[in-house]
Amino acid sequence: MERTVVFFKALEDGITVNSVLADFNIFGMHLTIRWYGVIIAFGFLLAVLFGGRMAYKWKMDLDKMIDVLIYGTIFAIVGARLYYCIFEWRYYSAHPLEIFRIWEGGLAIYGGLIGGIIAAYIVCRIRKLNFFNLLDLAAMGFLIGQGIGRWGNFTNQEAFGTNTNLPWGMWSPKVAEYIADHQADFAQRGFTVNAGTFLNKAYVHPTFLYESLWCLVGFLLLYIICKKYRKFSGQIFLCYGIWYGLGRMIIEGFRTDSLYIGNSTIRVSQLLSALILLVSAVLLMALLRKYKKNPQPIEGVDYFPDEQEQEAVLDNEMEKDEALKTDLLVGEGKATDLTEPEIELKQKAEPESSESSENTESSDKMHEANEENEEEKNGKAD
Repeated sequence: MERTVVFFKALEDGITVNSVLADFNIFGMHLTIRWYGVIIAFGFLLAVLFGGRMAYKWKMDLDKMIDVLIYGTIFAIVGARLYYCIFEWRYYSAHPLEIFRIWEGGLAIYGGLIGGIIAAYIVCRIRKLNFFNLLDLAAMGFLIGQGIGRWGNFTNQEAFGTNTNLPWGMWSPKVAEYIADHQADFAQRGFTVNAGTFLNKAYVHPTFLYESLWCLVGFLLLYIICKKYRKFSGQIFLCYGIWYGLGRMIIEGFRTDSLYIGNSTIRVSQLLSALILLVSAVLLMALLRKYKKNPQPIEGVDYFPDEQEQEAVLDNEMEKDEALKTDLLVGEGKATDLTEPEIELKQKAEPESSESSENTESSDKMHEANEENEEEKNGKAD
């Protein structure tokens, strides 16, 4: 079903939604461009543009950032698909070729985050980037991409929730078809969902909309924290973990298409969100307390404390050497305003001048001795 009409409880008329943007043949090949992929790509583009702008302000090497972007994107796509397929292995083990059909949906955000972060860490180690500062920058971009990308779920009519009577409740023939086909799965997980009919619609929570709004509001909050209240590297990423973890944990409880751990009723993303929320909150409080006791300036993206300390030690040693040279010159009464290269030239010239003065003194003595000899000879002659 490529086109469906979506109804909202507060609206009288339905909205026609196409899942396909373009469908055509080229060079004998049939190509389909779906709105799902276009919207996700658009969200990704906005996130990249924002990240590039922030990287410029933070004086980050754009060449290094492009490396992170390329490898991070590849690993994120692979991670998102693998995460989804692993927890739906019962289906994909019987249909292995469908693993590669990512344009039909089935990309798990947490899998994408895990894959992208792993790739970013490796690139940061190789290219000498501050990983925690990069995470701060990326966290805001994540929320942009997620907030926009969730509308791809709307065009596919997926990622919806259980029944609701709220004014923004949503219903479509595609939603009803999915619910009718998965009644056994719902019963196994311990909940029921009514599919409804065209005449008697059973509206459901548009959970994609909830998460989209949650992410966009979170982006604004994180941006304000970054501009006014950022105290240490990694703080914005921890705030992201708290904000997104809290929202996803709540919203996931409404969804009908959650991934589960085995045959249990434990939702994978809900459990993972709770863990991320807890760990991020504990780390944020501990690090803020540590900063309050010992405030320090935030490092740059290309800055590594260990390397900076080594450079400071070398600079200090050079300053001591220069000071020692100056002290020696002052002790000899030869301190001047000359530069170091001029002092070195003068020191080289001093031995030569001393040698020439010694030669002059010896020649003068020889000349005086010759004159005395001449006078003695003249005296004898007289």
